[in-house]
Amino acid sequence: MYDFANSGYTTVVLTAVFNAYFVAVVASSGRDLDGSATLLWTLAMAITNMLVLVSAPVLGAIADHGAHKKRFLAFTTVGCVLFTVLLGFVGPGDVVLGMVFVILATLMFASGENFIAAFLPEIADQNEMGRISGYGWSLGYIGGLLVLGLCLVYIQWAQSQGETVNEYVPVTMWITATMFALAALPTFIWLRERAVSQPLAPDENYFRIGFARVRHTFVHARQYRDLFRFLVTLAVYYCGINAVVVLAAIYAQETMGFSMQENIILILVVNITAAVGAFLFGLVQDRLGSVRTLGTTLVIWISALVLAYFIETRAGFWVVANLVGLALGSSQSAGRALVGQFSPPTRSAEFFGLWGLAGKLAAVIGPLVYGLVTYLTHGNHRQALLATSGFFVAGLLLLATVDERRGRTAAVHPG
Repeated sequence: MYDFANSGYTTVVLTAVFNAYFVAVVASSGRDLDGSATLLWTLAMAITNMLVLVSAPVLGAIADHGAHKKRFLAFTTVGCVLFTVLLGFVGPGDVVLGMVFVILATLMFASGENFIAAFLPEIADQNEMGRISGYGWSLGYIGGLLVLGLCLVYIQWAQSQGETVNEYVPVTMWITATMFALAALPTFIWLRERAVSQPLAPDENYFRIGFARVRHTFVHARQYRDLFRFLVTLAVYYCGINAVVVLAAIYAQETMGFSMQENIILILVVNITAAVGAFLFGLVQDRLGSVRTLGTTLVIWISALVLAYFIETRAGFWVVANLVGLALGSSQSAGRALVGQFSPPTRSAEFFGLWGLAGKLAAVIGPLVYGLVTYLTHGNHRQALLATSGFFVAGLLLLATVDERRGRTAAVHPG
């Protein structure tokens, strides 16, 4: 249900509505002809994820030692809801304000994503993590679909009343925040913190323990070599995923000429495809193996982005978008499950903090590379998308170095 709750934020704020609104209205007046507004948006995403990059492993280690995952999750949830509400007060020209609020909201969202993922080893056996992760991820896309659908209904009504984009986009932020708060309630009512808090020595504190445990993890990397190989692999292909997620609507708007309403419909359909992809690949993942399943999704990613470079028609772009949807949910779900399978149960939050670190490093590099390519090519989003496909090619090659059986064995018998 938490996957269901937080997906509305990703879908509305980062993927379909606020990103395109920021580029077309907040940071420019109309089309982003020189790519500068796109660069500002990717810079905001880079700053956000650099903050997560620094904090995620330590917060994860603290959460493990003190059994604070649920408490930290509550704090980040409230923070994300609050700053999403504040995004509704961002208007034309409020570039700094918009960047500050979206940075803080996304920081809270991303940190919460790590904490909820760290519950996976507590609620699923090794052989069921792929299926449970797939169920959660597919339910998440349904949540994103619902919130985006509500926003579309409101936008259509607002347009019929003669309201402008400056008037109806803020309300979509408040719809998103409200749905996040309501849908997250079952998590805090029913999900138990099964970890047991370890007592602090008189001269210790949580931050010192957090840094020490993360340092220990890196020093003993040889015990979990396949985990770390996979984290490098994930960091590379996630560069591409993050670029597509936060820039898809901008690409459709700037290159294909989609309106905001058309963008929302496109993302709605892609969310359905992504939910189906996460569900179906989740079913086969535990049978085929996580590495093989993930490799298949990366091939789909490469095919979709290369095809997008040559596509000129809207009909062709719809085909590309749905291929991306099929690969999106399944590649993220498979990656989360693989980290869970490679993680010792007593250090799950810590290793999912490293998962967050790898993912957020990618979220710094991927969108920023896209933004820089767009800016340097004077607004050529096709060149930027082609450059993005290179991350998936590199990720596929690195994935071949990961031994799934050895990685799962190391999680159970690290010695």
